[in-house]
Amino acid sequence: MNILTIGDVCGEGGIKMVERHLRTLKQQHAIDICVVNGENAAVMGILPQQATRLFTAGADVVTLGNHTWHKRDIAPAMDNFPQLVRPYNYPAPLPGVGYCIVHSASGQRVCVVSLIGRCMMNDVSSENPFWAMERLFKAVQADIFVVDFHGEATSEKLAMAYHLDGRASVLFGTHTHVPTADEQIFPNGLGYITDVGMTGPIDSVLGIRPELSLNHFLGGVPIRFEPPDTQSACKLQGAVFSVDDKSHHCIDVLRLDIR
Repeated sequence: MNILTIGDVCGEGGIKMVERHLRTLKQQHAIDICVVNGENAAVMGILPQQATRLFTAGADVVTLGNHTWHKRDIAPAMDNFPQLVRPYNYPAPLPGVGYCIVHSASGQRVCVVSLIGRCMMNDVSSENPFWAMERLFKAVQADIFVVDFHGEATSEKLAMAYHLDGRASVLFGTHTHVPTADEQIFPNGLGYITDVGMTGPIDSVLGIRPELSLNHFLGGVPIRFEPPDTQSACKLQGAVFSVDDKSHHCIDVLRLDIR
C-alpha cells in the first residue's frame, strides 16, 4: 500500500499545485490513500470551499492543525466533511473529529489521525498527545494507523515516533513548512519523517510575502499576513510511504519536491 502525504497547503497557489499535480502523482506512484494537510489553505485556516477543492483534487483525508479555527465558517461545516480531521487531542466539545477511517482497495482499515504538539505551540487547551494516542488505540480498531503530527519541536515528533513504533505504520510531521532529510524506518516498522514541508509559494517566508514577515520581525506595526501574488512560482512537497499489506510495516519512504 502506498500512502501519499502532502505538507501544509498554503494559500491559493498551494491549492492550485494540488489541483494541478495530485492526480498525476497518484498514478505515477500507485497511490492508495492520499493525506493532505490543509490548515493553511486560507493562509491561516481553511474555508469549506477550499476543503471541497482539495477533496475534489484527489485528497482522501485533509488534516488540520493550530490554525483549525481561524476561519469561523469551518466549525459549523465540520459535519459535512467527515474526512476533514482536526487534532485528536483538542478538547472533546470542539466540533469535528480527530481521526477518520479510510478503506483501501484491498479492504484494509486505515485510521488517519491528526495530532497537535504542545512544545512551543502556545496551546494550553490540548491534551498530552502521547496520552491521546493511548486513548485512541483503545478506542479504535484499524489495520494501519497513519499519524500527522503537527508540531514545532523536532524532539517531540521524534519522541512520538519511538512511542508509536510497532503500533503505527506512518508518522509524518507538519507545521514548520520546511522538509527534513531524516526519513527513516524504525526497528518495529514505523515509517517516519520529521516534516514533509510545504505546498505553496517558493519565494516566501513559509508561504507569507517576505516583506510582511520582515515587518513582523523588525517590530513594525502588525499587518495581516498575506501570500505572494497568485502568479508566483510554487512547489509541492510531501512523502510517499510504502506499507506492507501483511505485516503493516513501512518498507520505504520517498520524499517528493515538485517545482
